[in-house]
Amino acid sequence: MADAKIVSVTIGPMPRTLPEGMGDPMPKVHAYFDDGTDEVLFHYYPDEISLTESEFIGLTALEAKALRRLKDVSYLRS
Repeated sequence: MADAKIVSVTIGPMPRTLPEGMGDPMPKVHAYFDDGTDEVLFHYYPDEISLTESEFIGLTALEAKALRRLKDVSYLRS
């Protein structure tokens, strides 16, 4: 699966707005690969980084996780 490419992704569910959403789980990125497998890649804080499904198409799981890391670093440096 290390070389499998992402063919589709679902992101969510998004937490409710605060204060109602306090304690809601963070959204997850769930990827579906060209070899028929699927995997939850990670959870993230949507108030810190923005992700879209289309950004992940054609990436491997490692590349997708690197994209998240890049966005996290960019947010922390801003």
